[in-house]
Amino acid sequence: MRQDRPVESLAELRDVAGKVHAAMSGVIQGKDEVLRTVVTVLLAEGHLLIEDVPGVGKTMLARALGRTVDCSVQRIQFTPDLLPSDITGVSVFNQDTHHFEFRPGAVFANVVVGDEINRASPKTQSALLEAMAESQVTVDGHTYRLEVPFMVMATQNPIEMEGTYPLPEAQRDRFMARISMGYPDAAAELEMIGAHSASDPLAALRPVTDAGTVARLVMAVRGVYASPAVLQYVVDLAAASRRHSRLRLGCSPRAALHLVRAARAHAALEGRDYVLPDDIQQLAVPVLAHRVILSSDAQLARDTPESIITDLLAEVAVPAAVG
Repeated sequence: MRQDRPVESLAELRDVAGKVHAAMSGVIQGKDEVLRTVVTVLLAEGHLLIEDVPGVGKTMLARALGRTVDCSVQRIQFTPDLLPSDITGVSVFNQDTHHFEFRPGAVFANVVVGDEINRASPKTQSALLEAMAESQVTVDGHTYRLEVPFMVMATQNPIEMEGTYPLPEAQRDRFMARISMGYPDAAAELEMIGAHSASDPLAALRPVTDAGTVARLVMAVRGVYASPAVLQYVVDLAAASRRHSRLRLGCSPRAALHLVRAARAHAALEGRDYVLPDDIQQLAVPVLAHRVILSSDAQLARDTPESIITDLLAEVAVPAAVG
């Protein structure tokens, strides 16, 4: 049964999201859809994988979000010699107290920027698994909770594969969405060159909200109503991917859960306190495409995960009633 939600919370959410979007657009020109996805994932308690060629602003995007929200930000430069303890932290023996003391690693922040995540070894990459799935870290038998909100924004270059390690499926599945920046259009590129060549655009970026406000808005997003019909639609999409002839691996239950969470945030940003099938369709590609694995035949036919998810949206029946 649908429950009434406070309209004031959604109004504040749209106001804050608009300010974050506007502030970031001063740094990342001509990428409104990308910025909207970033804000959606933030409010949906997810993590974001930014995958594209060098020089299109992947790291700049992640740093811009950290500057826009007044919260703790840590940047991790992933390299082959990076250790898991550099990420999670380590227990150090204190000579004065004769006890081990925990020194937190870089993951203890509201926004963690992982630059070129695929340059670290799988062992180091796996240090993020527990943090991304459960918002906690276990070191030497002790569990430490992470800050709220907590978001990992990782970048990787899919073209230059020398000295890189492919992300394990378990790691990719923990990212709520994957986006590609793409090249800017001519007007946006001209504006970017004129503005960025004279000064650092991040230097002028000021926070427009704080971690406490974001945490409160995340709770408002959790209250957005998703009807049984919409939930069944998501389950049908996931099930269809698992039996698709061109996919060797379909969507996991976590993928379905992430799609619903992202749809709730998308609906809230639209000013609604309920989810529509349109919200699911808008987010299906960025949320699902990076989790599926193509079959050999699909690879030979040069299919893409994005095209197959789009085909699934056309094949699976949309619920007529969502109330």
